[in-house]
Amino acid sequence: MIAFLFPGQGSQAIGMARAFYENSPAARRVVDEANDVLGFDLRRLMFEGPEAELVLTANTQPAVLTASVAAAAACAERGLRPGLAAGHSLGEYSAFVVAGALAFPDAVRTVRKRGEFMQEAVPIGTGAMAALMGMELDKVDEVCREAADGEVVEVANVNSEGQIVIAGHRAAVERALALATGRGGRKSVMLPVSAPFHTSLMTGAADRLARELESVPVLDPAIPIARNVDGEFVRRAADVTPSLLRQVASPVRWTACVERLAHEGATTFVEVGPGRVLTGLLRRIVDGARGHSIEDPLTLDKTLSALAVAR
Repeated sequence: MIAFLFPGQGSQAIGMARAFYENSPAARRVVDEANDVLGFDLRRLMFEGPEAELVLTANTQPAVLTASVAAAAACAERGLRPGLAAGHSLGEYSAFVVAGALAFPDAVRTVRKRGEFMQEAVPIGTGAMAALMGMELDKVDEVCREAADGEVVEVANVNSEGQIVIAGHRAAVERALALATGRGGRKSVMLPVSAPFHTSLMTGAADRLARELESVPVLDPAIPIARNVDGEFVRRAADVTPSLLRQVASPVRWTACVERLAHEGATTFVEVGPGRVLTGLLRRIVDGARGHSIEDPLTLDKTLSALAVAR
């Protein structure tokens, strides 16, 4: 069975989806629709930049969503569709769109607001995120508790065994990194973001997002979606909005998502959208899993050829 994986913020790049736009009528419709819905030239920003504007959270989130849904539309034109799916953080919206649970116009409007709310939840410069390598989850939790000292620093993403992202107040994150280095952490990297996503500091953003999602219609997903908060499947419309709200201020348990997909029969994983981050993580989560990434027509052709040979 084929599972689609959809990337989140951080996978954006100038030029994303441009080749699909020029070669796939279905992808072109998705990008043009995003422009119409948002009322500004997202297409130009995706294709040409400038990067300083593209990396703004309120722009990045609709851009990555649009690029991912456009890529999935191009896949569908060629007969490539998933039996299961999951999306990393923002990518969960892409998964629900492709599964038919959310209409794309509603999703792109919502993630534009989501980006604004998440950025505004904490003053710029006071929050930070960092990736820790080579430490187990319980050790990272322990380091965060000790480093907090009245501030917030928490696990934000469990990306794979040995790669865990922490986030919170900048000073607390820096204290946690210092502690981790002294306790066997192999490597740590501050991430180029200014907001501590997926922590309790995002509770205000989740509250504001709840008001936006009240008016967004949802349907039962056509395929099961492994949700970020615990890896369990969303199969009913009633569970879509709660899943999207919970993930804003909760850790992304990506390892659990991918393990659930594999447990339910996924043998081939296809990252659909910009970048190849999730394909790289896959190898650390599921032994022997076949992973492919599709971000342009060339990689779509390569993936279809590989799948045909595998069959």
